[in-house]
Amino acid sequence: IFSAVTPNCFAAKLDLKAKIKINASRQAADLKNKIFSYIDNVIITQGSLVIKADLVQVISELDTNEKTYIAKGKPATFEQILEDGTPIYLQANEIKYQPSQNMVIISGNAELRQEGSKSSGSIITYNFLTEQVEAESDENDRVQTVLQPQSFDKKKRDKKNK
Repeated sequence: IFSAVTPNCFAAKLDLKAKIKINASRQAADLKNKIFSYIDNVIITQGSLVIKADLVQVISELDTNEKTYIAKGKPATFEQILEDGTPIYLQANEIKYQPSQNMVIISGNAELRQEGSKSSGSIITYNFLTEQVEAESDENDRVQTVLQPQSFDKKKRDKKNK
């Protein structure tokens, strides 16, 4: 298990207060169990947050009505502009988004990219309240992280500002 505090990994607080909008080609619902399925070309937006997937299931807890969003795709993607203006990008075969717990768990060819750096593994957990990222790999694999040198980030920012 790899655990790190990643700088700038803090979701915009305003996104959590924004409405969640879901667009898809088709929709199905199990009203008794409070499971809603969105199928084909699914796009979820909440403020600057964007999730794209082939299938998304929204599961509401019967007691609390808290929602969990499970997105599946080849890959499913999660993008967000953080409070400092930098983007974060996650992709995997499955994304589990739990807004009430400030948590995103991605699994299956999981990858997190931010400011030119990249972490990959079997499962990556991203807590946008505590700014912590944890990456795990299968027994025979290893977590891989590629960090860009600071001069790379500075050159990239300088080009944007011109």
